[in-house]
Amino acid sequence: MKKTAVLLYPQFSEYELSVALSILMQGGKPIITLGSNTEPIRGESGLNCIADLYVNEVEFDDIDSLLLPGCMDISTLQLEESLLDFIRHLSAKGGMIASISSSPYLLAKAGVLKNKKYTVGLPLDGMKQLGCFELHNYSDELVVQDGNIITARGRGFIPFGICFGRALKLNFDENWY
Repeated sequence: MKKTAVLLYPQFSEYELSVALSILMQGGKPIITLGSNTEPIRGESGLNCIADLYVNEVEFDDIDSLLLPGCMDISTLQLEESLLDFIRHLSAKGGMIASISSSPYLLAKAGVLKNKKYTVGLPLDGMKQLGCFELHNYSDELVVQDGNIITARGRGFIPFGICFGRALKLNFDENWY
């Protein structure tokens, strides 16, 4: 079975991943954590993680989906070209991409939100300032799925995880959450 890549970066939001990770586990879907360098990755609540692999080491034939948490300051990742290339490549292959809170910024920056409905946990002024969002495709829904892209605002982490599990056709107990 192909794996879901979970992208981790400094100050990632642990709670935004909690339900999605639980659903992946219930559904028997293996995961692999990815980072952009060799340093331990500290989440926003202080949890330190060490990635299984680095973004440039992943074999695309081993994965079919990607899970992206938000983080305290997503703009710090705007120059991480390896992350953006990874997102572009997986999207081009038709992989399912689930992105929550501020992380849809990475999707917009990578160009994979073009002509897609989306939501994001950023204020409108911030979206305008970043200059990479198609504002006419923005939705204020809590969770939005458009083809192989799922986006959500941070407080929607429960329906986000459920939507991701359904999109991957996993067998899990929705009532658990």
